[in-house]
Amino acid sequence: MLKSLYLFISTSLIMIITGCGYQPSSKYVRNVFDESVYVEVKVDPAEPENAPYLTDELRKIIIQRFNGKVASKETAKNSIIATYKGTQFIPIAYDQAGYITRYATIVKVEFDLIDKNGKNFHKTITATTQEGISESALQTSTSRVSSIKLGLQKASDEFISFVSSTGANAK
Repeated sequence: MLKSLYLFISTSLIMIITGCGYQPSSKYVRNVFDESVYVEVKVDPAEPENAPYLTDELRKIIIQRFNGKVASKETAKNSIIATYKGTQFIPIAYDQAGYITRYATIVKVEFDLIDKNGKNFHKTITATTQEGISESALQTSTSRVSSIKLGLQKASDEFISFVSSTGANAK
């Protein structure tokens, strides 16, 4: 019994000391970015109202997920340039009268980033969401904007994954 307890404690202690090797994505991001990052969002002239949301989303990512800070172009060592390439709506469901009841929102964003070593990366991300259409025009318009924002958020999340995997491969 005492031997089993000793073995259990020893094994537990070894596992605690060595750990599982997990590292958060912000650790891998440090292989790509220094602390300060410049963010620029280029706008699709057809939909300029969506640029502020994408800008805010990228700044939030840098601060909250990358543990960095947004800096001016002159002081930053890294940069992210996101080009919002627009939104496309595709009907995916119809009612018996032939009216659209559900649609897919396809949001396209191109990301160009320069890492801390001056290396350029380009990633085009297409995010898809689905939304229903109601009889109220106001409700449908609100759903449309919400669907675009969700698509931009999904594109930003995919960008985080791309940067993290780039950082993991740079080890």
